[in-house]
Amino acid sequence: MTENSLVAGFAKLDTPSVSDALDKLDLRGGLLGIKSVVSGTSFCGRAFTIHYTACGAVAGTVGDFLDDVAPGEVVVIDNSGRDYCTVWGDLMTITARRNGVAGTVIDGVCRDVPVIREVKYPIFTKGTYMVTGKDRVFVDSVNSPVSISGLQVNRGDILLGDDSGALVVSWEHAEKVLEVATTIAARESQIEKALASGASLKDARSQAGYHCLQSGKK
Repeated sequence: MTENSLVAGFAKLDTPSVSDALDKLDLRGGLLGIKSVVSGTSFCGRAFTIHYTACGAVAGTVGDFLDDVAPGEVVVIDNSGRDYCTVWGDLMTITARRNGVAGTVIDGVCRDVPVIREVKYPIFTKGTYMVTGKDRVFVDSVNSPVSISGLQVNRGDILLGDDSGALVVSWEHAEKVLEVATTIAARESQIEKALASGASLKDARSQAGYHCLQSGKK
């Protein structure tokens, strides 16, 4: 399966279906505490990873990496969960939206929420705070492995986010996860149709094998 078809496949799914598929395959992917800043926005794409560290004698740079992010990629920023300074604001939002960036995930906080909401940019963080990250943190690596909510994210991994949260699927396991998640989504749809036809929840779930969907059982 090609890169584009894999990403397109995941884009058709929601995070609960993919999360259940990860459970079935005994993989971790849910990014705890990462939530959408703008309700109703979602994203899917491959990761472009950024790591920040605290400033010392040299301040370093903050958001200049954004010019190198390709359309359709997801910016994944490891700011070590810092909540005392932001690493994303209005200028980066405007640039990302203009350049076709799929979305942003931050293990940390962002600011300039009115602009983010105005353009409905998909950004998922651990909160918002107005204090700038300039002279407090700086980018010390680009496209190296990073940690988001205790899970490793590598360059090219698939990131998916919606109102239920955000998750990561390692590229190594992406094809299998997509296969299982697609089956789970189809079973969920089957249950919904049965319920709409008047079936009981117990019967609809039983017919679709609901209770085994996310487990290792057949």
